Amino acid sequence: MGSADAAVKIYSTTWCVYCRMVKEYLGKLGVPFQEINIEEDRQAAEYIMAKTHSAGVPQIEIGDQVILGFDRPRIDQALKDKHLVS
Repeated sequence: MGSADAAVKIYSTTWCVYCRMVKEYLGKLGVPFQEINIEEDRQAAEYIMAKTHSAGVPQIEIGDQVILGFDRPRIDQALKDKHLVS
C-alpha cells in the first residue's frame, strides 16, 4: 500500500504478527503507508539496520523518526507531530 514517497514506511517481514497489527492499525486510522518487506529487499534491510542498529521488525519510519515494534503511544504521537492524524 502507498507510494515510495509516503510519510510512513513500515519495514516488515511476512511472518511478523506485530507488522500485520501496525498495518491494520494505520489502515483503520486512514494513514497511507509504504510497506517494505526486508526479506525481499536486502538494500532496504541494510538501510534500516544501519539507521537503527536493530534487526527487529516492524520498524516504522514516520518522517525522520523510527519506532521499533507496535508501540502505539509513540506511533500516535509521531503521527500527530507530522499532522497525519488529529
